[in-house]
Amino acid sequence: MENYICKIATLEEMNEKWNYEIEHNESSKSNWITWKKQNIERYKKGYIIPYYGVLNGKIICEATVSLNKEIVQNSDGLVDDDTVYLSAFRTITEYQSKGYFSKLMNYMLNDLKLKGYKKVTLGVEPSEKINKNIYEHWGFNEFLKQGIETYPDGTTIVVEYYAKTL
Repeated sequence: MENYICKIATLEEMNEKWNYEIEHNESSKSNWITWKKQNIERYKKGYIIPYYGVLNGKIICEATVSLNKEIVQNSDGLVDDDTVYLSAFRTITEYQSKGYFSKLMNYMLNDLKLKGYKKVTLGVEPSEKINKNIYEHWGFNEFLKQGIETYPDGTTIVVEYYAKTL
């Protein structure tokens, strides 16, 4: 991990990463185009913090922190002055299971704690057993609630929400 850095993304890096996602998600391209537009707008308004893991100049993983409850579905209990919502955990396939995202998560949690946040929350689909185990390992053990989320194309998913105190 010698040439690996964790950082808050710039607008230029966000455009690069979102274009990558749009290009690599052909079957759900319309959702990705909508999410790119939303996230660029939210970044400009200060509603999100995008965290990126960069290896040898290449963005290989990411996570997004939502600071504003108006942009989070089922936001009650997930976002407030002391609590932020984590989402969009993605790692390019060839870099998965090598510790890069864990390092990004630690960087992000430390940064949020330094910014004064007391709690972080996230959502996971009940069927995503591997992800649920990872989140539990990271300390997301406080079950908050279950809800339905809707994608831009109308697809709905069931999500369980968990919290971790910083």
